[in-house]
Amino acid sequence: MSKDRTTDFTLPKLDDLFSSQEERENGKMPNIKDIPLSLLDEFPNHPFKVRDDEDMLKLIESVSERGVLVPAIVRSKADGRYELISGHRRKRASEYAGKNNMRCIVSDLDDDAATIIMVDSNIQREHILPSEKAFAYKMRLDAMKHQGKRNDLTSRQVGEKLLSIEQLAENSDDSARQIQRYIRLTYLVDELLEMVDENKIKMSPAVEISYLDEDCQRDLVDAIDDELCTPSHAQAIRMHKDFNEGTLTREKIYSVMKEEKGNQKPKISIQVEKINKYLPKNVKKEQTEEFICKALELYSKYLQKKRDRECR
Repeated sequence: MSKDRTTDFTLPKLDDLFSSQEERENGKMPNIKDIPLSLLDEFPNHPFKVRDDEDMLKLIESVSERGVLVPAIVRSKADGRYELISGHRRKRASEYAGKNNMRCIVSDLDDDAATIIMVDSNIQREHILPSEKAFAYKMRLDAMKHQGKRNDLTSRQVGEKLLSIEQLAENSDDSARQIQRYIRLTYLVDELLEMVDENKIKMSPAVEISYLDEDCQRDLVDAIDDELCTPSHAQAIRMHKDFNEGTLTREKIYSVMKEEKGNQKPKISIQVEKINKYLPKNVKKEQTEEFICKALELYSKYLQKKRDRECR
């Protein structure tokens, strides 16, 4: 009978991440040094955008007055440069503040451990776009799966994937199902993903659309631009179903997108100052709509009578 095997995804303690094994054994402090900004390279495929927003202005002010209070985390590269793992915003703020160097913790980390720390140090930000979460979760999940393969080469791929997602959910505000939904967004073409970030396409239809191939997604982008509307959840489900059945064409995508949706019917708005002078003073605010409709009805009857007289 085979022994039960479990995959160990336990990460090193925080102190261990900031020092090498030799340093820990000798009881030495973490390797902290001031590194020139010009020697700091971004983490490959870093999923989090560094925005020049109000929070950045506050960070620039803080760095200008007190420097970088919390050291960034980096690792050495073979060419003598350093790769930023955590601290991309602090680096940008330091550049704006006119600093030449930034205090960093130089850690000895492999690719997977570096990826996990990079994601964990950014995922709790207050303002994170769906696309940032999507690629961050995917990168962290891939890193955890790599670690699992090294620790247990007999693990089955499906079981390993589920275990990784459950493990990831334990340290996240999102459920395992929601994490899977976010990761699906990484299959969207850039134009659709941008619409998700801009809240033009909601999460549920975006997940359904992510199952379409690139050609169908490109056709959908064209239809959205031409019809000036985005797909509802029900429409996205239908397109997903048709794609699975091999019947989704460019024409069918356009046909679906031409359908009128209740929440996207055109609305008429009138500036208050343009109609106030025509409203009697005794008409209350809640009676305004009824008064306008009655006035339009009377005006319509007047025009009809005028046309009848002209036809005689």
